[in-house]
Amino acid sequence: MSAKLLKSTATVGGMTLLSRILGLLRDIVLANVFGAGAGTDAFFVAFKIPNFLRRLFAEGSFSQAFVPILTEVKTRRSPDAVRLLVGDVSGVLGTTLLLVTLVALLGASGLVALFAPGFLADPHKFALTREMLRVTFPYLLLIALTALSGGILNTYGRFAVPAFTPVWLNVCLIAAAWWGSRFFEPHITALAWGVLLAGVVQLAFQLPFLARLGLLTWPRWGWHDPDVKRIMKLMMPAIFGSSVTQINLLLDTIIASFLVSGSVSWLYYSDRLVQFPLGVFGVALSTVILPSLSQKHAEADPEAFSRTLDWALRVVALVGAAATVGLIMVAGPLLSALFEHGRFDQHDVRMSALSLMAFSVGLPGFILVKVLAPGFYARQDTKTPVRIGVYAMVTNMLLNLLFVVPMALAGWQGPHAGLALATSLAACLNAGLLFRALRRDGVYQAQPGWGRFLAQVALAAAVMAAVLWWGLGDLDSWFAMHRLERLARLLLWIPLGGVVYFAVLMAVGVKPRRLLLHGK
Repeated sequence: MSAKLLKSTATVGGMTLLSRILGLLRDIVLANVFGAGAGTDAFFVAFKIPNFLRRLFAEGSFSQAFVPILTEVKTRRSPDAVRLLVGDVSGVLGTTLLLVTLVALLGASGLVALFAPGFLADPHKFALTREMLRVTFPYLLLIALTALSGGILNTYGRFAVPAFTPVWLNVCLIAAAWWGSRFFEPHITALAWGVLLAGVVQLAFQLPFLARLGLLTWPRWGWHDPDVKRIMKLMMPAIFGSSVTQINLLLDTIIASFLVSGSVSWLYYSDRLVQFPLGVFGVALSTVILPSLSQKHAEADPEAFSRTLDWALRVVALVGAAATVGLIMVAGPLLSALFEHGRFDQHDVRMSALSLMAFSVGLPGFILVKVLAPGFYARQDTKTPVRIGVYAMVTNMLLNLLFVVPMALAGWQGPHAGLALATSLAACLNAGLLFRALRRDGVYQAQPGWGRFLAQVALAAAVMAAVLWWGLGDLDSWFAMHRLERLARLLLWIPLGGVVYFAVLMAVGVKPRRLLLHGK
């Protein structure tokens, strides 16, 4: 089973890697063409609002409530029952989000004031954000229907298509920045239309694959379907519980809107780099294990359920430690090599590096939440993650005040990094409490050998950090290099760090291939 999960994870991770590489190219293009200023702050907020709701409703609560129910119906009932459920769910979801979209278009000013109240002090930035939001918000409806079809495909083991789908968002935004911006005034508004186009393309891309499964059905208003009611009941608490990190990031954006211009953009670029390993690895692993755990719950096999979780946690420790330490060590050089060009200058690199290092501290927590939360959702328990999510969100808000306010009042550079650090620590708390609840309830029983394994991973990560510290040098030396030289050095030292990490692991007795395939 671990080998099958690994193969599926590799499939999703590979497709996600392609998407993240294009995402990096997209961000490089945006940084070079538009820089980090009022216009980009306006677009990132206009995109963040529907994107936040997408993660809240589509990728978050909906998928985690829908997939376990769909898996149960698929396992215990007929294909006709599955088609009926798909039609009823798509009708309810589509109609609901269509109404939400219409309300949002009418209340765009209120949404901008709610999500970025600091923009009220700048009428031009506020108006620009409002107009772009009216273009980007319908993306929520389109991407939610895309998530519905993706959840169906994942349940049937077709992981590659949903994992590839985000590529189209990056393609559309790159085209909008490079080619489309010349036709719009202000030029930045081309990105808003690129977002809307991407929603159409992503949904259209998945529909033929649903048709091949015989599950491309007409939407119906199925509010009275008992399974739809079960999904909605599970969604209500999961809306909050599965998206605590997103709510925390949103709070960061609200506070950052009061800081100096560029703060929203610095947080955006650093968050995007953290999302690279999180998406390639954490989201891929989460996507694969949710249907697997749901299947084991439907089959009433708690021992296999626990072993699957244990395997996933060992994989997180193995890969997550390297990603976390690596990102902290290469933060400045990475930002310099990728983004320092055009209107993105050295000051932007330094400021973004501060928040990238702070976000990197929380990378293990971000990944663990992605892996541990399915342990609850697969058992149709959405209340426990909600309760834990409340603790994490309150902690995040308190830490925001503790870290950011004194830094801002004292006039220190980089108070936005305090926002990133608060989010990271809150994510670690969230993961820790989820883990404790699974152990307490007897859902997860750790397999032998964890203490030795963690010590081996820690040693390998420490050696890798020392090698990268010695080889990369200080950030000023990177500023003095030509851009191609920066890229060449980055392409040398990042793989070298990975080689050192896995070489040390093997030297102290860890066999990564065996661990990935068998969990030992």
